[in-house]
Amino acid sequence: MDTVVPADILGVQVAEHGPDTRIVTVTGELDALTAPALAAVLTETVAAAQLVVVNLDGVHYLASAGLQVLIEAHQLATEQGGDLRLVCHSSGANRVLDGSGLREHFIFADSVALALSQ
Repeated sequence: MDTVVPADILGVQVAEHGPDTRIVTVTGELDALTAPALAAVLTETVAAAQLVVVNLDGVHYLASAGLQVLIEAHQLATEQGGDLRLVCHSSGANRVLDGSGLREHFIFADSVALALSQ
């Protein structure tokens, strides 16, 4: 990550799942301060993998800047012929996704395992 964000504010871990699949686990807060760090990770990950699963279960705050990062990553994946799927059981993040009317633009799965098998 180019932007240094304290780990207690945002956590981002990327795990390989086969040669063309990555799982990105996000925890903490996605806001104007932390969004650039996630954007850098997602841009790199989408370029390296055909399928990217973003697990937002540990996100307790999702601001519009974080939502914008997810939209841009989804668009980039689509442009490159890839897939970006979200897993989200976070009530805070789901409130923003529902309230924004953008939920229908993403592919959601009930779990990482299901996202990998869809």
